[in-house]
Amino acid sequence: MSAVFLVSADPIAEETVSALVSTPDAGGVVTFVGRVRDNARGRSVTALEYEAYAEMAESVFAQIAAEASARFAIKQAAIHHRKGKLEIGEIAVVVAVAAAHRGPAFEACAYIVDQLKTRAPIWKKEFGADGAVWVEEHP
Repeated sequence: MSAVFLVSADPIAEETVSALVSTPDAGGVVTFVGRVRDNARGRSVTALEYEAYAEMAESVFAQIAAEASARFAIKQAAIHHRKGKLEIGEIAVVVAVAAAHRGPAFEACAYIVDQLKTRAPIWKKEFGADGAVWVEEHP
C-alpha cells in the first residue's frame, strides 16, 4: 500500500488529497473533510489552533493506515492535517481512502479518522468570546 501523510501549516485542498489515492483499480474512493466549526461542547468558537509534533504524527498516520490496510484491504490512504491557527470553515484534516469497493473504503476511512483523533500527537486550542482553552479530551 502506498500512502501520503502530511502535517503542515499550508491550506489543504480536498481534491489534492483525494487524487493521491485514486488508482484505476479502486472503484471506491472515500474522503473525510474536517472543518473548523463555530461551536464545541456548548460554547461558541471563533477559531482553532493546532500544535503538532509533525514527524511523530506522520509516523502515527502511517501506522494507522497500515492497520486499516490490513483490516479492510484498502489500496491507498492519505492523511493531511493542518497546524497553526485556523478560522471558521477552514479545512483542518482530510483523510482519503481508496479500495476496490465502497464498503471497505467507508469502513477504513471511519477507522482512520477515529484512530488519528485519539493517537496522533496533535493538540487543539479553541478560541471563543470567553477566551482560549486547550481541548484535552479526544471525541
